[in-house]
Amino acid sequence: MSGKARPVSNVRSAVFTAAALLIAIIAARADDGAIISRWYSALLVADRTELADLLADDVRIKLGDLGVVQSKQEFIAALDEWKGAVAGAEIRHRIEKSEGGITTVIACYDFPDNDMLMQETFAVAGNRITASSQAAIAENCEAY
Repeated sequence: MSGKARPVSNVRSAVFTAAALLIAIIAARADDGAIISRWYSALLVADRTELADLLADDVRIKLGDLGVVQSKQEFIAALDEWKGAVAGAEIRHRIEKSEGGITTVIACYDFPDNDMLMQETFAVAGNRITASSQAAIAENCEAY
């Protein structure tokens, strides 16, 4: 009887390990999703403190359409200009996929005079954004 108990015990152990791993993966995705949501909320109001908290010190932010790569300090310094541009705007976003610390987002920037659909990618590690890139995918948000 003890010979049969071992395989059942091994199966239970394997199932428990797999379940724990799955829960950890889901929790990591949820954390990344929460970070991305915080990002867009802070971006909408140009909240320097929140954005600085979300960004790793060595982050690189690539604005593909502008041909610009910014450091954390450069990004934070540009927020005064952004604050004027985003006044009265709305930003809607949805996560397209998230795996291995990389999250791809479709975001609609709905400004008072125009809107733009963007694909944005975030690398997240240690609850900080370590890299971000964005590129326009449409001149309006009809496809959102």
